[in-house]
Order: sequence, then C-alpha cells, then structure tokens
Amino acid sequence: MRPANSLVRIVVSVTLAALPASGARTQGLLSHTDMQGPAMTQAEMTRDEVIALLVAATPEHPADLAGKQLNGLDLSGLDLRHARLRTARLNKARLMGARLDGVVLDQAWLMGADLSDAHLAGASLFGTQMIGARLDRADLAGARITANLTGASLAGARLAGADFSADMRNQSMGLMRGDLTSANLAGADLTGANLGRTMLEYADLSGADLSRANLTGAELGGANLTGATVAGATFIGADVNSARLLDLRGLDEAIGFDRVRNLDLAVRPALR
Repeated sequence: MRPANSLVRIVVSVTLAALPASGARTQGLLSHTDMQGPAMTQAEMTRDEVIALLVAATPEHPADLAGKQLNGLDLSGLDLRHARLRTARLNKARLMGARLDGVVLDQAWLMGADLSDAHLAGASLFGTQMIGARLDRADLAGARITANLTGASLAGARLAGADFSADMRNQSMGLMRGDLTSANLAGADLTGANLGRTMLEYADLSGADLSRANLTGAELGGANLTGATVAGATFIGADVNSARLLDLRGLDEAIGFDRVRNLDLAVRPALR
C-alpha cells in the first residue's frame, strides 16, 4: 500500500513512463502550468454569482462558464446541465450531488475535486484533468471519458456503458485514452463499459462488475480484480502482469482470457 500523501506523485510518474505519447503531452501540460498560481487555485466568481447565471440560463442560452476560474468553490447540489464548462478550472471544487448530465467538460481542470454522488451520465470528459478527484457513487453511465483519472476514487460509481477507450482518430496528438492508473474502482458498475487500451495499472477493481466490458489491450499490470465479475468481458491482448486475478466470477464466460499477456506473471488461485 502506497502512502496516501505520495499517491498522486507516484501514479503520475507511472503514467508518464507507461504511456509515452499521451504521457509526454500530460507532462508538458503540467510542467508548463503553474499549479500553485491564482488561475489554478483561486476563483473569479462566487457561488451566488454562479447560481445567478444558472437561473438565467436556458438550453438555447446556457450559462457561459467556459474557461472560468472556479477553483475551490462549493457548487454542491447545483444543476449545471445548462452550463458551458469546457476548459473551466474547478480544481478542489466541491460538486457533490451536482447535476452534470450530458455536460461537456472537455479539457477542464478538476484535480482534487469532489464529485461524490454527482450525476454525469452522458457527459463528455475529453482531455479532462481529474488527478486525485473523488467520484464515489457518481453516475457516469454512457459518458465519454478520455480523462486523466490517475489516483482518483470511483468506489461504487456507476460507469455502465462508459467509453474510456483509445481515440484512434487523434494519432497526431498521441494516443488519447482513459487513464485510471491507481484509481479506486472497488465495487464500481462497469457493465458494458469500453475499456479498450485503457490504463488500469495498479487500479483497485475488487468487487467491480465488468460484465460484457471490453478490456481489449487494456493495461492491467498490478491491478486488483479480486472478486470482480467478468462474465462476457473481452480480455484479448490485455496485460495482466502482476494483476490479482482471485475469485473472479463468471470467468468461464469471459472472452479471450486465454489470449491475455503475461498471464504467467499474474497472481492466480493455487492449483489443487
């Protein structure tokens, strides 16, 4: 078990080492961003000012919060479905129980933000920075998530049908895919989720429901899948080096499990 206070630093270094193309881009982004500066730590609006914009917003004329500095604000429980939040800065913001269904959060900053119990079904999280964010029990069903969720907590989250897979159309930018390195997905609902080529190294997937999930080419090195349900899940080409594959449920119904990489290096039940 890694110390909590060093988790983010360690998992970021793991991500950068394991994912050269997008990792280099992430490294460049973070190294050229002053994470301690006002733009990433302060808010240019108050909660009441945000609420005033939301009250006046309509589907045709959404509240324009794109690129706004909303760091550290308590926006818990707010209905943000009629808001533009692309590139918004919400580091360490509190969004517990907020309504963000279908909202575009592309390239937004939510590092260390708390979105526990938030509603993000069908949301777009393309290039979103969510290192260390908390999304316990959040609903992200059907969301498109090519986000950096390194060290994030999604315990008990609903991720059914969510798409974390690599975006093969962006090769000129590097391989864009969901990064869940060292994330906590214990008990999460990932039924039918697309995790193709997703980074899941050292992730906690214990007790997660991966029924019918696509894990083709996923990076599962060191991940904990103890007690996970894998019936109908596709594992072709997934790397399970040092992964804990104990008490898997529905393994006889998994697809391509005999074609994973480094199965001989995984932690498996002792043969009787």
